[in-house]
Amino acid sequence: MDTFYRRKLPHWIPPGAVFFITFRLARSLPVHILQQLKKEREREREALHRRLRGRQLKRELYTLEKRFFGHFDAWLDRCLEGSPRWLADERIARIVAEAIHQLDGERYTLIAYCIMPNHVHLLIDTVGYTIEPGHRGATSSYPLTDTLKRLKGRTAHHCNQALGRRGAFWQHESYDHVVRNAEECERIVAYILNNPVKAGLVSEWEDWPFSWLVGRN
Repeated sequence: MDTFYRRKLPHWIPPGAVFFITFRLARSLPVHILQQLKKEREREREALHRRLRGRQLKRELYTLEKRFFGHFDAWLDRCLEGSPRWLADERIARIVAEAIHQLDGERYTLIAYCIMPNHVHLLIDTVGYTIEPGHRGATSSYPLTDTLKRLKGRTAHHCNQALGRRGAFWQHESYDHVVRNAEECERIVAYILNNPVKAGLVSEWEDWPFSWLVGRN
């Protein structure tokens, strides 16, 4: 059964799929920016619901969500200097990278990732990764929420230890998007790898030390 849940963002999570995921450091965006983005998004959603129906509405809502994420991610890049930048520390980025790779082949097939100073982009294929019968009575896919909880919980503990700090390391909520086809997957890979270039951190994506693409590293 597909899983749908809602906190601040809508999430539709099929039991096995390719996912584009973004998670960020705690307090990496000012509250007033998040509130502004949320108001703009809800205003546009309401306008679409008033004007459209059926497939056209669904298509435009999908486009809106992508545009909303683009604004959200652009603000993460703009706030690099004014927010926690713990992932800019090579020790901390390495802890996160190692944890991402540890789950490759166990919970997902890793396609690509980029560890930015205050957030992480991750592209994974979860198809075929199932819980063995007996754990929950029948074979089922690992819930994405459980996989992210494991990844973020493990890294938060070790990163805080390395930094000599306590408290929230990751923002509780993550952004996840179901990748619909191979063409979209290619666009997302390019988006992930070019994030450091777009943020003005490097001129070529290969120069960023914590970008990874299957078959290239």
